[in-house]
Amino acid sequence: MTAMTINAASTMQEVLAAYPSAQRGLFTRYHIGGCGSCGYQPTDTLEQVAQKHNIRDVDQVVAYIQRDEADAVDRNMQVQPVEVAAALRDGPFLRLVDVRTPEEWALARIPGATLITEELAHELMLQPKDSPIVFHCHVGARSLDAAAYYAGHGFKNVRSMTGGIDVWSIEVDESIPRYEIAPDPTSGGVTLRTLRSVVSQEAGCRSKSARKTTFESSLP
Repeated sequence: MTAMTINAASTMQEVLAAYPSAQRGLFTRYHIGGCGSCGYQPTDTLEQVAQKHNIRDVDQVVAYIQRDEADAVDRNMQVQPVEVAAALRDGPFLRLVDVRTPEEWALARIPGATLITEELAHELMLQPKDSPIVFHCHVGARSLDAAAYYAGHGFKNVRSMTGGIDVWSIEVDESIPRYEIAPDPTSGGVTLRTLRSVVSQEAGCRSKSARKTTFESSLP
């Protein structure tokens, strides 16, 4: 339960620290944040942001955030990997969009997914607002931002795949390599390190509960 109380005088930094999901919820509900024309500074107060967006009742915005309605928006926007797999098997109606980096895409990808590009992002924005689109990333954070962005632009049937490709590789298709994103002390950036399953030596056990992971290789 959130201990911090927010009000109209709270800065956006304070609001998001207390209610992280508010960043997506405010864009979905009020089109606040998410793009250059509707952005804000961390030091802006909630009242200032509301005024900029011609929202007269700032107390309503505060209540929306404090009731955790933004968190409910996040939950309702998510779909499980097994559900996505079933939808893809049922027909070509679902668009599965991968919002990871090209480096991650080269390492592991879901058959039927399309890697996001600037051109694809623009193309999707021109699709009918009821188009079924599922975004996915590595573990589900970036895809949730992407789904919220399109929902904020009026799309009614966009979802984020919970757990991303990492959970997909566990629950749907174990042939897809798992990996982690780790700091690279040499470059100061990050590196992708693949994981491989280690099978228990006891009686040839291959149950999921017996699997461990170790680093297999690293990418530059």
